[in-house]
Amino acid sequence: MIRSVTPFFVCLIFLNSGLADSPSVNSYMNPVIPGDHADCTLTRIGGDFYTTGSSFNVTPVIYHSTDLVHWEAIAQPVSASWSGYGDAPGGGCWGGHMVLYNGEYWHFFSRSNTMHFVKAPAPQGPWSMPVKVNNPPRLPYSLGYDNSIFIDDDNKWYLVVKNGQPNNGIVELNAQGQPAGALYNLTWLNPAPSYPYSWAEGPVIWKYSGYYYYSFARDLGGGQKVMRSRTLTSDPSAWEMLGDFFNESDPQKSSSLFTSPNHASPAVMLDDSTSWVIHPLYAKGEWRGQGRQGLLNQVRYDATGRPVADYPIHQPFTAPRLSDSGIPWMVPKSDFFTSATLHPEWSFLGYTAANRTALSERPGWLRLSPKSITKANTVIKNDGEHNYALITRLDFAARSASDEAGLWIMRGDEKMALKLVSTLSAGAQKVISFSFENIKYEAENSAGDTLWLKLVRINHKISASFCRDGVAWTEVGQAIDVSQIDSYSDYSTFTGTRQGLYVKGSSDAWFDLYIYRDAYTPIWAECPANQYGTTRYYSSSGYVLDNIHANDWALYAGVEFGQHDYRKSPDSLKVIASCASSGGIIEVWLDSLDSGQKIAECPIGNSGGLRTFKTFTCGVDPVSGRHDLFLKFSGSESGKLFQLHSFWFTAKTDTTTVVSGQNDATMPQKYRLAQNVPNPFNPFTKIEFQIPVRTFVSLKVYNLLGEELAELAGNEYTAGIHSVPFKASQWPSGVFLYTLRTGHFMQTKKMTLVR
Repeated sequence: MIRSVTPFFVCLIFLNSGLADSPSVNSYMNPVIPGDHADCTLTRIGGDFYTTGSSFNVTPVIYHSTDLVHWEAIAQPVSASWSGYGDAPGGGCWGGHMVLYNGEYWHFFSRSNTMHFVKAPAPQGPWSMPVKVNNPPRLPYSLGYDNSIFIDDDNKWYLVVKNGQPNNGIVELNAQGQPAGALYNLTWLNPAPSYPYSWAEGPVIWKYSGYYYYSFARDLGGGQKVMRSRTLTSDPSAWEMLGDFFNESDPQKSSSLFTSPNHASPAVMLDDSTSWVIHPLYAKGEWRGQGRQGLLNQVRYDATGRPVADYPIHQPFTAPRLSDSGIPWMVPKSDFFTSATLHPEWSFLGYTAANRTALSERPGWLRLSPKSITKANTVIKNDGEHNYALITRLDFAARSASDEAGLWIMRGDEKMALKLVSTLSAGAQKVISFSFENIKYEAENSAGDTLWLKLVRINHKISASFCRDGVAWTEVGQAIDVSQIDSYSDYSTFTGTRQGLYVKGSSDAWFDLYIYRDAYTPIWAECPANQYGTTRYYSSSGYVLDNIHANDWALYAGVEFGQHDYRKSPDSLKVIASCASSGGIIEVWLDSLDSGQKIAECPIGNSGGLRTFKTFTCGVDPVSGRHDLFLKFSGSESGKLFQLHSFWFTAKTDTTTVVSGQNDATMPQKYRLAQNVPNPFNPFTKIEFQIPVRTFVSLKVYNLLGEELAELAGNEYTAGIHSVPFKASQWPSGVFLYTLRTGHFMQTKKMTLVR
């Protein structure tokens, strides 16, 4: 029996699908494609499913699935080097629908309000350069945007047309993909000046039980409508308006992670007669910036034939009865650039000439060249999760302070980005720069032109470090809050947050690898990609995975253990957990709970209470490569076993895991908060603390009434001695308190500001 799941919108939690060969995995929670997947379409071809949609300046991606829940990026149908592509926020490709017609694969899309198609012999390509679709002279408006394709039972195919508020239509195509034959003008659907359905956008058609169903979105604010007819016709009297397509009366609607579903794909029927749609939705509130997530919901027809799609409430849904064929969970994947072509999961940002990137010039390395002296070049992926560790190895020789290369996380409108780059300072010294808006930290580049960079996201806070060897990491500044990126969305540029690799200025950059979720950097347990039974809970050590009972499990997708030039292998697992009972065991499985490999069993004992977190350790069987990681929980207790804060693996090849190169011989053996120096101070001081194990650290400043005034640290720190600067320029003279908290320790000291 599945226990209730507490509705939190901070973590994107989605339960995995029912597999034909995996009876323990039979439900899912939305979204199934985390990160921006706008204006979704859906096509079934035999036992395969394909979805694509709008990309808005990012090169579009075709996703493939065999079970509608596990998705993989397989192609980019429109080349970024196409001269007509454009390079401006909100530009790129609008709409997008891939179909199989007369033995060829076609992808229709709009660019700058003009329809085009590309063709390929297989969904993976190679795809042709775009061909313009001509406007039929009998249609009083151009073909526009947000269009889709419908193929009828008699093999006639149609472009479902949308252009402006009053203009909807259905245009028959010939064998060459050009308008010919029937034309149905539906301008009566949403006439001026009242526009009863706002924009009536994103129209799609499917057929069921002898009816043609025509479904459309009201506008970006939400709402999806559906009507039907026995025939394709422009006669309004033949169409019956059925009203809302989604179940807007669902009693759990208010607790959904998402709001106002719309822009749904056509409904696709499976062999068991169930029907399904993929559709996009923005998350509510603080995570809207991640764009329109790709959600899956079942469509049910009532006794009158009216289709009603499940509302995307925050609870487990029964998955389609299909096999996933081993496709991993759709999160960004590690890439070691060993292929002859760039993986289709990577997108370019706007028009990018083919010579601006290369994989063959230096085997195992990706070259990125700036588009021009003033125009950066980037390859990016969807940023859809709330906890990960990005790592790259970079070879880059900056020539000026305007030259920079490294990692970045970019807001969809391209006006704001967090960056960790190798560059030169204003004084022409080699530095590592970590910046966001008016916040900028610089550290002397002690590693040289070839170095490693790492960004660690813990919800809205991102920390940065660099090193020479991929082992001894040095922190750069303090964690930066990127809530401005995570919560931002607009109805102009439409694009969600992206992450990836970046170069700017006059020098080429070479990237050796890209890791999305490093196994040797703490993985926050609160944000599984998938789970059964567990919930997220705020504890004294921050958010944790709670309500863990026997036979529950949680999945963390895309964990990289090491391969190619990231030569690591684990020798132990570290788990930070709290327990008030006799505890239990964490079983660690790779890729599947039923047919995967179990690599570890970590006993979790009584820590002294649920508010007391300790580190538990166990050995690990040999493992390499990228895997989806299942944690399965077992124990003899009938109630809650423990709470899980975070976990990570230690690597055999690491000679040290300490910031700034501190080794085991000088490792602190206890927790300690030092007196700030100087004290009294005006206005600068420094606070030092030491921790004997890697753990989450909170360092805050309070007044004498206990009111929080500032947060100086709130992220993961490695074992060692750390120093945090503090500036109190705007504060009056007085005595203040500063408190260090970890899962194991708390200490408070006083400091005095004298003006």
